[in-house]
Amino acid sequence: MSRAHDPDLGVRAWESLLRVHAALVPAIAGELQEATGVPLAWYDVLLELSREPSGALRMRELGERVVLSRSRVSRVVDEMVEAGLAIKQPDPIDGRAVVARLTSEGRSVFRRAARVYIDAIASMFSERLSSAELSVLVDLKRLIPDIDAR
Repeated sequence: MSRAHDPDLGVRAWESLLRVHAALVPAIAGELQEATGVPLAWYDVLLELSREPSGALRMRELGERVVLSRSRVSRVVDEMVEAGLAIKQPDPIDGRAVVARLTSEGRSVFRRAARVYIDAIASMFSERLSSAELSVLVDLKRLIPDIDAR
């Protein structure tokens, strides 16, 4: 779908998106880390594991869901295991695969961190935009299948 508009507008919109992302991600990460001691990378993993009723995902699936690089996921999960927030175990269905599972401490830490994360997003981002602007941003996800198809 092609839309007629000033090509410079597209470049400026892209630049704005990158600059806002570059400014807000570290600010939100800093607030999360300061308030809870949870790095943003850990939060990403905690979020995905907590979305599962079992609190567990195969490492490959986890790598596909988080924003981190796949190699980084393994290191982050190892750090979380060391901190007592997760465990790694062989997949009961396929013993060659490894499953990451939240511990009860991991669930507790996630619940505390989620409140801080959501509040930070609200104060630094969503409360500064109208519902219409937020809807446009949500709609940006429609670009992902087109990009993946290339």
